[in-house]
Amino acid sequence: MAKSCIEFRVEGVVQGVGFRYFVLKAAAALDLRGYVRNEYDGAVVGVAVGKEKDLQLFKQHLKAGPSRSRVEKVVFANCDISEIYSSFEIR
Repeated sequence: MAKSCIEFRVEGVVQGVGFRYFVLKAAAALDLRGYVRNEYDGAVVGVAVGKEKDLQLFKQHLKAGPSRSRVEKVVFANCDISEIYSSFEIR
C-alpha cells in the first residue's frame, strides 16, 4: 500500500505537558515514521509518513492531545516523502 506524508503544527498548551511523548506513542502504535519537535513559539510540529488510514487516526490523536494539554489549533499539510525515516523520533 502506498505511503502518504503529512506535516502538522499543533498550537495551544502543548509544551511541558508530555505532548511529544504522546505523539511518539501514537505514531509507534500506528507504525508511522517521521518526527515531532517543539518550536520556539510554543507550538509542536512534525512530519508523519504511513498508510492513509493510519494517518487519519493519527490526526485524531493530535487534535485530542494528552490530558494535560489544551489543543487550540491543528494545521495539516500534505508533503512529499523526500526524506526517508526509519522510525518516529523526538527531535
